[in-house]
Amino acid sequence: MRLLLSKKSLLAKVLLIYGLAAFLGLLFGKMLLVLLLLSFGHLWWQYKHIFLLDKWLWRDRKLTPPAGDGSWQQIFDGIYFQQRRERRKRKELRTLVRRFRDGAEALPEAVVVLSEDWSIIWCNKLAQLLVGLRWPTDEGQRIDNLIRSPEFHQYLQQQNFQQPLEVMSPTSSSVMLECKMMPYGKAQFLLIVRDITQLKQLEQIRKDFVANVSHELRTPLTVLQGYLEVMDSDSQPSHAIWQKAHPVMLEQTRRMDALVQQLLTLSRIEASARVQFEQEVDVPAMLSLIAQEAETLNREKQHKLSFNIDQDLRVTGAQDELRSAFSNLVTNAIKYTPAGGEINVSWQREHQKAVFTVSDNGEGIAAHHVKRLTERFYRVDQARARNTGGTGLGLAIVKHVLSHHNSQLLIFSEPGKGSTFSFALPPELVLGAQAPKKRAKFKVK
Repeated sequence: MRLLLSKKSLLAKVLLIYGLAAFLGLLFGKMLLVLLLLSFGHLWWQYKHIFLLDKWLWRDRKLTPPAGDGSWQQIFDGIYFQQRRERRKRKELRTLVRRFRDGAEALPEAVVVLSEDWSIIWCNKLAQLLVGLRWPTDEGQRIDNLIRSPEFHQYLQQQNFQQPLEVMSPTSSSVMLECKMMPYGKAQFLLIVRDITQLKQLEQIRKDFVANVSHELRTPLTVLQGYLEVMDSDSQPSHAIWQKAHPVMLEQTRRMDALVQQLLTLSRIEASARVQFEQEVDVPAMLSLIAQEAETLNREKQHKLSFNIDQDLRVTGAQDELRSAFSNLVTNAIKYTPAGGEINVSWQREHQKAVFTVSDNGEGIAAHHVKRLTERFYRVDQARARNTGGTGLGLAIVKHVLSHHNSQLLIFSEPGKGSTFSFALPPELVLGAQAPKKRAKFKVK
């Protein structure tokens, strides 16, 4: 630590130098001339160091101070010490700002720092995606000039930030945003914006699900209630009425039972955390049983059924879930294909994957229906679905089963030319030897 300059020591040095100069001047009889020359020399010495200081501060790129004499060297060293301390503080400040920005960038929400007049001070990258801000172009711009929403403008004017505000994204009309304003620092605000589109969709799905379940159960319950109201202990129905009522009541009861079973299956599949892929599934044996069930189901419509099964192709996964997926696809093809149609079922190895395909030559499905087929209770034709006894949950179950097995349902359909439903289980789930494949082909009429 250097000692501070002392006024007394500096004054003592000056007096000593000028005293010696005056003494020498008296000896030679030219005291004024000696003092004048000393003053000019002292002035030149001071200006020399001033020029060195100016050059170091404004023109020289070197960080180290210049070499000075006397007290000037102490001044140079003091300035250099202050510069080093300021550089260290700026480095610490840059590190702190960088950590703040990195933390703000890692947040799952968009963050915008605003001044008290709603001007943008800073925003993260997610704010540029969700809100459409451009950084640093929009720095200093008012946020209400960029988010042109009457609700947002009113939200800022009222300054009642207890509850968040829901607005449409300026970049997309299909994205819903939740905005929350919080005081931040001195005369600053922090605008937090997050995408709640999926939450809104899930809420709508929940409402639709409750409404659809209520609607599906109301019809059979109304039928049962109507028949039971005319049957009491005092007035028993006639034989003719009973013959008509009994099959209808039994059919509606089975329909409610099927709906409840499908709901339980779907709930169980959704609730399962993960699939135990260590369980080996004998798919050929499973499809053989499904073929026998299809034969029974096909007696009325007399479709031409064809099963092309690789007898060596086995997989690992959840056996009950996979059976549900296979059965739903085959059953749907039989139910919704007009009588006398052709249905082909295939289970083959393709590029180390296990591919299951069900194709038919039925009426086909329009493109705008295809993307919604896996939604719960969605039906292309409500009347025809009820006539076939469908619950509207089969393909939703298939979708969740395949999601658990790292796969997805592919649907190819064209009106008037039939439909094809298929999925491929990934190679890591496929078992079986690499020997020549044994294929079994059989037809069910």
